[in-house]
Amino acid sequence: MNQRSTIDLEHGWDFMQRGITKLKNILEGLPEPQFSSEDYMMLYTTIYNMCTQKPPHDYSQQLYDKYREAFEEYITTTVLPSLREKHDEFMLRELVKRWSNHKVMVRWLSRFFHYLDRYFIARRSLPGLNEVGLTCFRDLVYQELNGKVRDAVISLIDQEREGEQIDRAILKNVLDIFVEIGMGSMDYYENDFEAAMLKDTAAYYSRKASNWILEDSCPDYMLQAEECLKREKDRVSHYLHSSSETKLLEKVQHELLSVYATQLLEKEHSGCHALLRDDKVEDLSRMYRLFSKIPRGLDPVANIFKQHVTAEGTALVKQAEDAASNKKRREMWLVCRNRFLFGK
Repeated sequence: MNQRSTIDLEHGWDFMQRGITKLKNILEGLPEPQFSSEDYMMLYTTIYNMCTQKPPHDYSQQLYDKYREAFEEYITTTVLPSLREKHDEFMLRELVKRWSNHKVMVRWLSRFFHYLDRYFIARRSLPGLNEVGLTCFRDLVYQELNGKVRDAVISLIDQEREGEQIDRAILKNVLDIFVEIGMGSMDYYENDFEAAMLKDTAAYYSRKASNWILEDSCPDYMLQAEECLKREKDRVSHYLHSSSETKLLEKVQHELLSVYATQLLEKEHSGCHALLRDDKVEDLSRMYRLFSKIPRGLDPVANIFKQHVTAEGTALVKQAEDAASNKKRREMWLVCRNRFLFGK
């Protein structure tokens, strides 16, 4: 490509297409040598020349459009078919691979087309090359598959809750896509994944709690609840976004503690009254830790404690009164006896 000769759109784009095809082959794992510095400079220079030619040979707008079309063509002919034929965890693995490849493609093509970003795009306030590339994936891949992806992720989370081993790394990578696809906004993560995940979490723990409250003693139930909260917090640290932690724990606390607070605290042989009576300090400490985290959670505990203290205090007073009364009766008996025996 001689920089001084005019490059028409068809020939210039044919040359760029060869570079794009080479990049696609590399991404698909086909035998293809890596780009040399000379390859890169030739591709960059071709774009530069085609954008700096005098009208009507300034092809900046056409190249901007073709940049987007290159992604659209690759996605529709290669990426989407590879994802549509896979399901569940296999689909998730393919999605992670395709998203990673797509970001590499965006990085390389935006370098080839960099002159557009610096001048044409800046002057016209158009979306930048990086944004255009990521938006193509969002509009064509993410919008079609996010529902299936969400359901597959939630299914794996529930499997883990049931004690199965899952690949946490794949979940982390998939959920990063929900975050990254927002390009600075959390709307996609929150609306397309988090809302459904929280709803499923509530339903899951509602089912568990309805069984545990019938089967377990108060101390055993609290042990289960504390362990569940610990595991959910662990999920956040391993694959959920940190912004989900408070919302997730509130759902679990509501279903396990708020809903069944009265039944749990008033269990006949193991509830709060029994724990206070038997001086079960460790269980009472756990009760405080759990119920202090929910709104007004300590109110019923405080009421029972008040009843317990009142009852204990009343019993002690009565005991003291009975002792005093018994002492007085004994003294009276001794006086009467002495008078009878000794005339005193």
